[in-house]
Amino acid sequence: MIHYKELGLVNTRQMFRQALAGKYAIPAFNFNHTEQLQAITHACVETRSPLILQVTGDAREYITPAFLRRVVQAAVEYADALGTPIPVCLHLDHGDTFELCAECVETGFSSVMIDGSGHPYAENVALTRRVVEFAHRHDVTVEGELGVLAGVEDKVSVARGVYTSPDEVADFVAATGVDSLAIAIGTSHGANKFRPDQCTRDLHGVLQPPPLRFDILEEIERRLPGFPIVLHGASSVPADKVATINRYGGSLEGAVGIPEDQLRRAASSAVCKVNVESDARLTMTAAVRETLALLPAGFDPRLYLGAARDALVELYKHKTERVLGSAGRV
Repeated sequence: MIHYKELGLVNTRQMFRQALAGKYAIPAFNFNHTEQLQAITHACVETRSPLILQVTGDAREYITPAFLRRVVQAAVEYADALGTPIPVCLHLDHGDTFELCAECVETGFSSVMIDGSGHPYAENVALTRRVVEFAHRHDVTVEGELGVLAGVEDKVSVARGVYTSPDEVADFVAATGVDSLAIAIGTSHGANKFRPDQCTRDLHGVLQPPPLRFDILEEIERRLPGFPIVLHGASSVPADKVATINRYGGSLEGAVGIPEDQLRRAASSAVCKVNVESDARLTMTAAVRETLALLPAGFDPRLYLGAARDALVELYKHKTERVLGSAGRV
């Protein structure tokens, strides 16, 4: 058993209390490799933002559990070395079994998500409660989910989403004891978050997604006053990054994300954790493609990975400063 405090980590409890009081959201940045982790840590230290580092089960296997524990500890030490220690949480994103969540608790994670949203309600409650009872014995916080997000992320693949029912949220939280709740109000996984028939075009012919269901969010807030809410699938899919990818040989058609003004509005409500992954994937891919195209004789990976890391730093800083409102909170 490796407890997260040995790695210099914190759970989300105090983070969320402060976010709710301050009307901002904590960035939950997924990562898969060292350059991404370096960029995330550097950006959050520079902007003095609390941070949730998160990995899916697939990402954990890609990095390998032994490496993961050590690189996360190194990220905490890196933040200290930069001169501004920040609170860092390591979170399992979309854990789908009790066994995976328990293994993460036992290997240094300070927070886990158990996603039982694909099960019938009673099974979701039972599975979530089982994870909560185990995790809380080790002071690890737990995120549950009600409602189903559409889209594709690692092994999560759902054709059509289901909005969260406000009628279920209070009972679910009371029955499970979760510390936060991921809800479905119109966000979606991946870069192609919406079908063309769900979007409209503005005067310039640019696809515009349907607005988020703030009426559902407001009703959930009324039913669960002061309770931490989480948004998944909240990348904005920057048009300039998509254009760069396509300019240098990519083929991304119909990629559209969540407008940042809607995310800022959500972050000033009970939403105190916002997940971002697709924007980072797009930013990194755009930088790598552009660098290789403009420097065709280059073959040192540090050349294009370094350019990608620099681009990621700017993306993450933008999220903390302009979207989530978490900058300057440490």
